[in-house]
Formats: sequence, structure tokens, C-alpha cells
Amino acid sequence: MHLQTGTSHRNNFLRGGILLTLENLSATFGQKKALSKINLKVSKGEMLFVTGASGAGKTTLLRCIAGEVEPTKGRVNGPERNVFISRVFQDLRLIQDLSVWENLRLSFDSLIYKNQKEFSEEAGQLCSFFSVKDRLNDKVMNLNGGLKQIIALIRSLLSKPELILLDEPTSSLDTESALRVFEILEKFNEKSGLTCIWATHNRDLVKKFNGNIAYLDKGKLIYSGHACFI
Repeated sequence: MHLQTGTSHRNNFLRGGILLTLENLSATFGQKKALSKINLKVSKGEMLFVTGASGAGKTTLLRCIAGEVEPTKGRVNGPERNVFISRVFQDLRLIQDLSVWENLRLSFDSLIYKNQKEFSEEAGQLCSFFSVKDRLNDKVMNLNGGLKQIIALIRSLLSKPELILLDEPTSSLDTESALRVFEILEKFNEKSGLTCIWATHNRDLVKKFNGNIAYLDKGKLIYSGHACFI
């Protein structure tokens, strides 16, 4: 998905500068105010945790950024150039009766990869990073929730996004595995400048994070800044 229509250039994405600006963003569903006057800036190459209790508005915020929810008021301003967004939300969108490899192969794009060989090498490397290379022939329906989340994340990374939106992507993983996923994403961030917005209420994970957070409470942005102050 894209913030703007047109061809996306996904290589050599530079750090620095503002990638997204949320201006007075509000979203109401019936009588419920899911978001209220959110103002937030996300820089290129930033890793941002969106945190808060269940029902704080984290998922709605990500869906507004992804273009899946139309704000009641305010707007999401994208950059002057196009940005390719990938997402891993709670629905995962995996095809249950296909194998892990068959699901990953759906990410192949001839505009990104020179050929199937290059794609397969990249996919194999990612599967090794996430320790799932021995599960490629398994049907997705036979995997536990944590493995399904990892497969959805690998598939998302294979699309080589400039911005990845993650909604509780490690909710079915234990603390050690969740930290491992975060460490891998940090490496992607360091290597390619991947911008990551990760919604979570996992306080243990947030406490180990040295970057920026946005803390939501009942749809309002209570704090944004360095994680050490939360």
C-alpha cells in the first residue's frame, strides 16, 4: 500500500527529515472517540513504539497511517515522494491451507528482485534469522500463533518496505522471542533505514528500548519522546 499513488522507489531510502506528520488526527466510531487530536511527527529511519493499554487507540492510529481508516478530523501527511508501506496487523492475512514457503513466495515482485533465485536467497536468509527455515514445508494452519506472526513479518520484510507498521506483532511470543524479533528489526533499521512503527502494550519490551515512543491513553497522545521517560 502507498501513502500516495504512483510508482514507489524502495532503494537507498535516506535517514533524516520527516516521513509522516499527523495533524489533529481524530477518529470516531459511533459514540466512541478512538483518537482525539493526535499531533505526531515520524522521521525517516525512526523506530517508534506506540504504546498504551488495550483500547488506547494504538490499532486505530496504525490503520489511519495505513489508509485503512479515514480520520473523522485531521489528516496524515505523507512526504513529497511516494513511500511503500508494509503492515503486520492482527489479521496476519496468511493463507492457511498453503505452506509457509508458498505464503512467502506470494511476496515475489519482479520490480524488487532480479529473479526468483535472488528472492529465494533473501527469503532463506530471513528464515534463518528468525529460525524458521525448517518449517518452510509446514502448512500455515498447523503453526502456533507465534510462528504465524513471524511468517507474516518475514513476508512483509520481503516486500522491502520503507515503512513497516506492526500491531502487536509478538503478542503470541514469549519475552525472549519477542526481544529477538525486535533485535532483528533493529538490524534492518541500521542496515537500510527501515522506518518502523510498532504498537504494543508489552512494557518489558518497551523498557529495553532506547528510541522514541508515543504513549496513548483513551485516544489521546499523552507523551511522545524518548522511551527512558516512560
